[in-house]
Amino acid sequence: MKRLLPVLALGALTLAGCANTAPMGGDVYRGSQAQTSQTVTFGTITALRQVQIQADSRLGGAIGTGGGAVVGGLLGSQVGGGSGRQLATVAGALGGAVAGTAVEESANRVRAWEMEIRRDDGQNIVVVQKADRQFQTGQRVRMIGSGANVSVAPY
Repeated sequence: MKRLLPVLALGALTLAGCANTAPMGGDVYRGSQAQTSQTVTFGTITALRQVQIQADSRLGGAIGTGGGAVVGGLLGSQVGGGSGRQLATVAGALGGAVAGTAVEESANRVRAWEMEIRRDDGQNIVVVQKADRQFQTGQRVRMIGSGANVSVAPY
């Protein structure tokens, strides 16, 4: 059972640390956007750049840090005896917390497009959204929404 605990904790850390990144795509609407009028404008993509969106963790990083500390502490407690075991447990917990935070941040990163678009009215805007479809420079697109709530779709 002692050897099974780290495996179970790591599995829980992996699953619970993931953020829901679906709303970052151009094909997903939030419930509050359903049955509401939205502005549509048209334009042409003038520049594209692959970027990443760092999604927020649901629990502010507590799952990665806490889960990593537990797993690291459990693994550290398997080493040595007496005060050496205590030191290994503390070192394992600290190292696990750092590693767990890094794993959670990596799991919550999403590939995205940074699209510079010249709207038909002459204004240039930049929209960043999940790379859930292919876009290319020179492509005509429509922008749906306004302000901080714009998605880009092919025209």
